[in-house]
Amino acid sequence: MNLFNYRRRLSHIVRIGDTPLGGPEPIRVQSMTNTSTMDTAASVQQVLRIADAGGEYVRLTTQGTREAENMREINVGVRQAGCNVPLVADVHFNPRVADVAAAYCEKVRINPGNYVDAARQFKHLEYTDEEYQAELKKIEERLIPFLQICRKHNTAVRIGVNHGSLSDRIMSRYGDTPEGIVESCMEFLRICIREQFTDVVISIKASNTVVMVQSMRLLVTRMTQEGMSFPVHLGVTEAGEGEDGRIKSAVGIGALLQDGIGDTIRVSLSEAPEKEIPVARFLVDYVTSYRKGADLPIPMDAQAPPTYDWLKPVRRQSTRVGEIGGGQVPVVLDEIPVAGAISANPFNFTPETAEFLRKHPEVIVVSHPQTTNRLGEHRALALSLMNLGLENPLLIYQEYAEENLEHLQLKAAADTGVLFIEGLADGLILQNHAGGISVEVVRDLAYGILQAARARFTKTEYISCPGCGRTLYDLEGTIARIKAATSHLKGLKIAIMGCIVNGPGEMADADYGYVGAARGKVSLYKQKDCIEKNIPEEEAVERLLRFIEEDLKKNENKQPTKEQ
Repeated sequence: MNLFNYRRRLSHIVRIGDTPLGGPEPIRVQSMTNTSTMDTAASVQQVLRIADAGGEYVRLTTQGTREAENMREINVGVRQAGCNVPLVADVHFNPRVADVAAAYCEKVRINPGNYVDAARQFKHLEYTDEEYQAELKKIEERLIPFLQICRKHNTAVRIGVNHGSLSDRIMSRYGDTPEGIVESCMEFLRICIREQFTDVVISIKASNTVVMVQSMRLLVTRMTQEGMSFPVHLGVTEAGEGEDGRIKSAVGIGALLQDGIGDTIRVSLSEAPEKEIPVARFLVDYVTSYRKGADLPIPMDAQAPPTYDWLKPVRRQSTRVGEIGGGQVPVVLDEIPVAGAISANPFNFTPETAEFLRKHPEVIVVSHPQTTNRLGEHRALALSLMNLGLENPLLIYQEYAEENLEHLQLKAAADTGVLFIEGLADGLILQNHAGGISVEVVRDLAYGILQAARARFTKTEYISCPGCGRTLYDLEGTIARIKAATSHLKGLKIAIMGCIVNGPGEMADADYGYVGAARGKVSLYKQKDCIEKNIPEEEAVERLLRFIEEDLKKNENKQPTKEQ
């Protein structure tokens, strides 16, 4: 990886209907329907709306063989309407469903966590090496016939790993780690290679942006080591809705796009699926346009030091100066400090500057980029400080001139969030020089970026799925009610999940969870433990709120503070 200059990773081309993916093809954007796959008319109309908005692939849930078989009718309806957008069947738990769907769709998504392995029960299992190999053999015996069906019908495959649905087998050997997530994927890819089946796309998704970024970087590294060039799909799963969902998606997806990783993306919002497309398209166009042709001649002392590992970055050590640095949570400032700070960039960072900073560890360095390659400059300056053994606190300064708030949110999150995922900075200064967006709004954006990067928590975090045909209740209405009642609980994480498929897993690090259990029924969770099952939907929100209130009272000493 080039840490400073943009280079899109070269993957091979995958045939997906009339819209190929990877290689020199443009980065594609996609979404997923939230209609019942058995409702042909509603599904066709939603596919058309997504395509009209610019979506280039559309995924539909196929939880059973009936839904998989009905994909034939949906495909016919879409083609009769004059739309050629490829359709993707989303399969969980039942390999037979994938076999059926492969005949009627341009691509089938399978989840290694529950394709052959038993559904996750959060149990620690012990395997000998021989037993583990026997489990891998089971996967191979089931996957090969599916690949043969796909080959027959010219159907592509997406191997989609979700952080929340790793199998107990993988968890028992690797733990809840990027290594486990990647190995779950590689097991399937190695079989595809042996079978010479290369029309495969890979995705690794997580609601935690740090896990997502580290896992995808590791996957690309492992694939390169094993001579693989499969294209990849990016997404922050269960990102939520509104500005929080957009900021979180831009931090995670933007970080990887800036790395040159990603051949297709989905911005997963708990909103109408067609609303995802403009957000995704803007993000792709922004990153690829401003980074192309913006190469930096990086000074030698800006190269990554031996102690820096882009796969497992740790926070840069810095001296504490007041409330800044020294391992404290990153700060947000409205402007560059007028005293006790110097502005710098890789081009004016002279030996004299370095010597001054060495003598004055109390001086704060403000990274103030001078070119359009903002991320490259910020990284280069941070790594220069590390190479020279300088522990002065580092603030990231970024300025814009945006009149559109959503565009400002997406740009700033994509530009700066990754620096805090990588632990390179001690604070963030955002300024916007166009009218109509207040200083207060810009400040809130900076705090939102830090929270999305898991660097500082200043408000309630909501982990909510985007909804699909499996969703068992009014998702958007429920999110609004829960947010209205809990937004004052700073630092608390609440998960709102439409169904059980990713629910308990993806929300494993949430404090409390609200999960669709059956039509009209909801189960409540405290972390990984189900505390109430199959509550009538009309009672569930109030029961959740009551439980949170009672639980916090029991543990007042553990109650979330204003900032964590």
